[in-house]
Amino acid sequence: MKHPIQPLEKDKCGVVRFRANKIVQKLLDDGFFDMNQIARWDVSNEDRMQFAQLIGYSLSGFGDLSYVDDETYSAADKMFTEKKDEQIARLEYLQELVSSVRDKMREGVAELFEKHPDDL
Repeated sequence: MKHPIQPLEKDKCGVVRFRANKIVQKLLDDGFFDMNQIARWDVSNEDRMQFAQLIGYSLSGFGDLSYVDDETYSAADKMFTEKKDEQIARLEYLQELVSSVRDKMREGVAELFEKHPDDL
């Protein structure tokens, strides 16, 4: 089971951000840990994605982080821009992915079986 995606909202400058968790933000701001220390921890990408959300990362910056997967970023974007439920947003991403892979494989499979792509 994946961690849930934090709600998204626009800040006072109009930047779309994940809603920060005030406890997590205070722990970071008070200097118990800094981002460089946290970056060296042996934790999963799933936990790193959730942490970025909990500290209020911007949606656009979130998509650029090396540990963020396309599914989570796309779902978060759909949740904000299209007002989708998280499950629906994730499902739509996966449906689009399967459709894209199927379309890309069509020609190769047709060539392999010496068929016209329309005959598959």
